[in-house]
Amino acid sequence: MPQVQFIQVTPEQLQTAIIKGVKTQLEDLKKHFQPKEPKQYLTRVEVAEMLKINLSSVHNWTKKGILKAKQIGGRVYYLRTDIENAFVELK
Repeated sequence: MPQVQFIQVTPEQLQTAIIKGVKTQLEDLKKHFQPKEPKQYLTRVEVAEMLKINLSSVHNWTKKGILKAKQIGGRVYYLRTDIENAFVELK
């Protein structure tokens, strides 16, 4: 294993340099860190309330592929992120 020798560096200077480097790395991590959010599933009723539309519109938009539905057993759910991503920007 290679050895590293520090010449003309006191233990305190080395400790200060290490702490400074760690703080810099932590600050950089804080700037770019995006915590992973748990997936939030919505029912058809919640989607209708969120979009201020009726249930038949939710059904029609799902059939047209505008909204993506998931099914567990006999229940239908929508990912909140899928609903938010369904919006298209007007030009």
